[in-house]
Amino acid sequence: MKAKLILENGIVFEGKAFGYLKECVGEVVFNTGMTGYQEVLTDPSYYGQIVTMTYPLIGNYGINLEDVESNKPKVRGFIVREKCQYPNNFRCELELETYLHQNKILGLDGIDTRALTKILRNNGTMKGIIVLDEHSEEEVKQKLSAFSNKDAVSKVSTKEIYELNGVGKHVAMIDFGMKENIVRNFIKRDCKVTVFPHDVKAEEVLNVNPDLVFLSNGPGDPEDMGYAIEEIRKIAKQKPMVGICLGHQLLALAFHGKTEKLKFGHRGCNHPVKNILNDRVHITSQNHGYYVAKIPEGFEVTHISMNDETVEGMRHKTMPIFSVQFHPEACPGPKDSEYIFDEFMKYAL
Repeated sequence: MKAKLILENGIVFEGKAFGYLKECVGEVVFNTGMTGYQEVLTDPSYYGQIVTMTYPLIGNYGINLEDVESNKPKVRGFIVREKCQYPNNFRCELELETYLHQNKILGLDGIDTRALTKILRNNGTMKGIIVLDEHSEEEVKQKLSAFSNKDAVSKVSTKEIYELNGVGKHVAMIDFGMKENIVRNFIKRDCKVTVFPHDVKAEEVLNVNPDLVFLSNGPGDPEDMGYAIEEIRKIAKQKPMVGICLGHQLLALAFHGKTEKLKFGHRGCNHPVKNILNDRVHITSQNHGYYVAKIPEGFEVTHISMNDETVEGMRHKTMPIFSVQFHPEACPGPKDSEYIFDEFMKYAL
């Protein structure tokens, strides 16, 4: 079935629809990973976004229900150059198209994803709509202007507090859209884990007396989350705190730093980051549209991006606080930066 991607600047790409055949609206972004499409689909940080994969062939190893990062796909739409019709892998349980259809996600196949990526790099990320029939220019404008991703975190965070038992340190995790492999990494280090919703009050976290408080990744603009920033500020005065991605940005804002939006974001599993503390470069997985533009007073930069020199990590000079912008839990990879979890554990009481 024919379909069109219409960007808010008026550019149109024509291709074929697959998956769940219902139009979708979202922020159009691109991911440069060669593998890991099902991890991308199920990463809550992509909530509200139409994701374009720059690698041309997607779906060649199918989908399995073990390597997911949340309970279901969180993207609004999925754009590929070529969808693989016949996946071949011993772990394959179903095809990409079947998976998208079951989860009511619209896919777009057969467009020039390189051209789309160049447009996003030159003009920045923008809203877009994938349509299955003809729309007037006015209809498209109305649907694009009506789209907002401001309440994204509330849609992907846990609704209830839950615990995972362990024999080691007790880690309180605030879920802003947390990837499952973050939890797995703490469990692998024998931690007891208590997971809290995004809007938890400081008193609730402090009442369980954790050894470490972790702030997770998640979607959206950190400046929209004033309610969380205030609670983070209270907790950090009493407990060691670490964070990843959105958690890193919220920490910066809690201590009066500044965040800004990147032109087209960092999304993929091939981003080089330099650890300033040991003068080593690691290849990292990233997924963010915002960054820490100004680190707070009392903090120092620990990691920087080798691509654009943006802040990729920071720590407080005297308090037990440390965070990174990239994703050390990345699966399927790279795993260069998994050592960050060992660094996190050094901050536990």
